[in-house]
Amino acid sequence: MSEAVQPPVLATVDAALNFTAATLMTAGYVAIRRNNVFWHRALMLGAFAVSVVFLACYLYYHATHEPVRFQRTGFVRVVYLSILGTHTVLAAVTVPLVLIALWHAFRGQYRNHRRIARITLPIWWYVSVTGVLVYWMLYHL
Repeated sequence: MSEAVQPPVLATVDAALNFTAATLMTAGYVAIRRNNVFWHRALMLGAFAVSVVFLACYLYYHATHEPVRFQRTGFVRVVYLSILGTHTVLAAVTVPLVLIALWHAFRGQYRNHRRIARITLPIWWYVSVTGVLVYWMLYHL
């Protein structure tokens, strides 16, 4: 087995941003379940802002660094590639879904916002959590 690859600082920052976004989304969900619209709005806008910063850092990192290949083999490689594959596909889907949910919320179309948010939140949360998991598997497993 090869030696673990030292994670670049930006990869670690990306993982921290993903973790922060997932935490804010979870708190935002709890807030709306408690009918606290003010905190729901603040927390979800915070999750969106953190996700925007994440995306900027992620794109910069991948434009300036060579790809890091997962070195493990066997079953753990299959698990890693499965997580990475679903993460990547759902990450592409998340961007328009989040923008549509925000659009409806800002326009006061709360019925439409709730309808799309029920689909968007679990996908967005999954993408954030699996982003941390992919980082951990790539650099620390």
